[in-house]
Amino acid sequence: MSSRVELGRPNSGKRRLKDLLRQKDNRCCADCGAPDPKWASANIGVFICLKCCGVHRSLGTHISKVLSVTLDEWSDEDIDAMIEVGGNAAANSIYEAYIPEGCSKPGPDASHDNRMSFIRSKYELQEFLKPSLRIVSMPSKNSQPSASKNPGSSFQSTDSSKMSDNSEGMVEFIGVLKIKVIKGTNLAVRDMLSSDPYVVLNLGQQTVQTTVAKSNLNPIWNEELMLSVPQSYGPVKLKVFDHDTFSADDIMGEAELDIQSLITSAMAYGDPGMFANMQIGKWLKSNDNALIEDSIINIVDGTVKQHMDLKLQNVESGELELELEWMPLDQ
Repeated sequence: MSSRVELGRPNSGKRRLKDLLRQKDNRCCADCGAPDPKWASANIGVFICLKCCGVHRSLGTHISKVLSVTLDEWSDEDIDAMIEVGGNAAANSIYEAYIPEGCSKPGPDASHDNRMSFIRSKYELQEFLKPSLRIVSMPSKNSQPSASKNPGSSFQSTDSSKMSDNSEGMVEFIGVLKIKVIKGTNLAVRDMLSSDPYVVLNLGQQTVQTTVAKSNLNPIWNEELMLSVPQSYGPVKLKVFDHDTFSADDIMGEAELDIQSLITSAMAYGDPGMFANMQIGKWLKSNDNALIEDSIINIVDGTVKQHMDLKLQNVESGELELELEWMPLDQ
């Protein structure tokens, strides 16, 4: 079992990754050149921006294993893989060895379609490699690209004309949902006198969670979690658990977040930076949802945000306060 590295805590893994990110070539996205990338493809070994991250996710983890530099938990193997590649310049010297005339690299303001076309050609179809080279992802025990001695890939000499276009497992993402878990109130008791609560969010195959609040029924997290939103999306499922060291964690309530109102409202207004602060939508309280009151969707300082106060369901007590922010990939 590999050891894990939580990037929010001081440790050697975090320092090694941050040192790599400080290199000059890693201060811009490997694919479009946008400054200050906060995401990485661990098996490819590049740092990328939010917009390119969405395209990488759509390729599937058999091609690109995307992690947040600041929010995700990294394994030692993933960090070793990034360091062995050496960063964006080293990776691009391989993946962009021969960009043909008439094919230009996208810029920071490129459209989603332009990014998709270039990134697929670069990593999935491998059209810019040296003619005799092909990179083959090596599956690990958990079916994700291996990050052992190589960055999850092996380099093989092959006839590039025989390379297949394998789009199996591809998912098209339309944006990223940032969910700030602000606080809990009057949460249920699951230990002797208190609980050790944490919040888990799930969308499709993605699961993210907060830290554990020790012995606290009114925890303040103020933690931001991110989920990529596919074209076909359902509600975000939320559960609160009590952490137990020697037994299974106890459930402390649940809720479903209907994100359709947020996304629909945001798409109707387009670029929120063109509008002043204003209300643009609402998710209405009803007997069928967990809202304590109507949830308002606003444009605030050029971003689309939604505040939610939830009464946890299937539990004797407990409320949660959240703030959602929508970040489309096509702006």
